[in-house]
Amino acid sequence: MSRARDVLERLVGASGAERAVISVAALALSIVVGGLIVFVSGLGAACEAGANYHIAIPLPGSFEILLFDGRLSMFGFQSCYDPINVYEKLFIGAIGGLPWESGWQPTNFSMEVFLQRATLLLFTGLSVAVAFRAGLFNIGTQGQMVWGALTSAVAVLFVADFVPAGVAGTVILLPLALFAGAVAGGIWGAIPGALKAYADANEVITTIMLNFVAYYATTLLVREFFQDPQSTGGTQTRMVPVNSLLPSIPLGFQESRFSILALVLALVLAAVVYYVLWGTSFGFDVRTSGLQPEAATYAGVDAERTIVRSMTISGALGGIAGALWVLLANGRFLTGQEVPSLGFDGITVSVLAGNNPIGVVFGSVLFGVLKSGGNTLNFQTDVPPELVNVLSGLIILFVAMPEFFRLIGKYLGVGDEPAPAAATTDGGEEDG
Repeated sequence: MSRARDVLERLVGASGAERAVISVAALALSIVVGGLIVFVSGLGAACEAGANYHIAIPLPGSFEILLFDGRLSMFGFQSCYDPINVYEKLFIGAIGGLPWESGWQPTNFSMEVFLQRATLLLFTGLSVAVAFRAGLFNIGTQGQMVWGALTSAVAVLFVADFVPAGVAGTVILLPLALFAGAVAGGIWGAIPGALKAYADANEVITTIMLNFVAYYATTLLVREFFQDPQSTGGTQTRMVPVNSLLPSIPLGFQESRFSILALVLALVLAAVVYYVLWGTSFGFDVRTSGLQPEAATYAGVDAERTIVRSMTISGALGGIAGALWVLLANGRFLTGQEVPSLGFDGITVSVLAGNNPIGVVFGSVLFGVLKSGGNTLNFQTDVPPELVNVLSGLIILFVAMPEFFRLIGKYLGVGDEPAPAAATTDGGEEDG
């Protein structure tokens, strides 16, 4: 028991650099374990011949140090799946191959999927991180994103007829869409925040319930008021004007599903959120409330207002993600299974990052790689999709476990220092 407590104390007290090293080691371990799972799974698969393993260390030029070239077997059976090829497709395939390979283009489809998913997850990850820093478990980012998506699409469709075409209209419609998404998401986030602050309602339950309300309410609104009259299939709005979509310049992706402007906006917001949390008195109130609510209240922090403001900001970031999902991925609002689980994925991204806005950037990159590389695996190998999902989940699990145990240790009070007799709200630091 004491050994387990020592480990928790070490994890709780780990610096940012140490946690980064632990995450990299966990990622490497997950790859080893996943490789064994792939190999063993291939033993039971049917194929004409086992996979050929070519393991070599590349050298400058066309030379290499050959370590192994042949087939591996276990108990007389040859595996049909090559773990090395699987991980090559998962990670290198996420960007469409190696940049120095002949024919590689930076605007390939895999790169587009990777950048789009990473950009959107940056917003939902930041949304969850703000709430978690305040000690609030916002499980409702998905619903906040859905409301932001519908509101932005409807706002653009309503105003489009009154603005000029071309770039002049873009200057008006783009900020309008983002603002509408932020307002809708912020309102939907403020509701469970107010319920928590003034009625002591558990935010986990209310945000989960509001996810269902958001899904069914937006579906009803689209069917009754905003349905595309030309659509004969799913429930969806009309396409927003082309000049309201985020331009793909200067990269020039053909499908216009990624924009460098969206990525820059996401990175700027990550920096802003980091500054707000660690460089302002409001951020100090948020972090103090999340770590020691009683001490924050004793120091004069308005706990109710801090809860509502934190959830509003969290919801607004989720709403912006919804607006960008419309402006980047679809060009219209779609209901049903067409809405990706970006809000729920944002929870994992935030946990992976230790609820640190800068760490969310790297967590979203990892998720973007897994999404794009997983598509490559499904299309270019005969590895079952279920196994691909197992590998992605295994990577997430291993990388998240150290942070998960660190949070448990903090929750149990492991490594806590005695609280000071008084506290102020004009500064202070804790491990970020």
